[in-house]
Amino acid sequence: MIPRTNSEAAGLEQSNLPHQPLVIFAHGKESGPWGSKIRHLADIAQAQGCTVLSPDYSDLAVPEARIERLLALELPPHDRLVLVGSSMGGYVSTVASRQLHPAALFLMAPAFGMPGYAQADPVPDAGHICVVHGWRDDVVPAERGIRFAERYKATLHVLDADHRLNSVLPQLGGLFADFLEMVLNSTDTIAAGYSAQARMGQ
Repeated sequence: MIPRTNSEAAGLEQSNLPHQPLVIFAHGKESGPWGSKIRHLADIAQAQGCTVLSPDYSDLAVPEARIERLLALELPPHDRLVLVGSSMGGYVSTVASRQLHPAALFLMAPAFGMPGYAQADPVPDAGHICVVHGWRDDVVPAERGIRFAERYKATLHVLDADHRLNSVLPQLGGLFADFLEMVLNSTDTIAAGYSAQARMGQ
């Protein structure tokens, strides 16, 4: 038997380590990668043992360019992927899910049905989907989030809040914590990705 060098042994040991879940945030059109909402949710994800990424899309006004940047990311090793998006970031995460096949999508006031977006009604591909919207949203009407959740059998929470949801941050954090815990503890096969056609009963 050929003895392994110290570096080879270290590499083998590292490859055998369990991978952490990965949570990728996508911020909204006029916000940044580490606004108060994302910082709050990122702390929750890290407390549950997740690796967190929040790319900066602030130089990209067009959602399709943001999708390209997300899909081009070199992701760290992970055992399951969760995409979290706010407003335009919800649209970006949903469209990207068709290629990334995440275990879950957590969408906050997702910008569906917006003028100039390539897809008015993007089709998700994720094992679990949660939509949080505000009744007083004057940017993306709550009805769009409700309609999306109904079509794709997503968990839905409509809160007494506006588009930013900052006024209900503790409640939002609680919903995210519960959803993430459920996803991370899930052992069913859909946690690795689940087709929208199956959700729709097709």
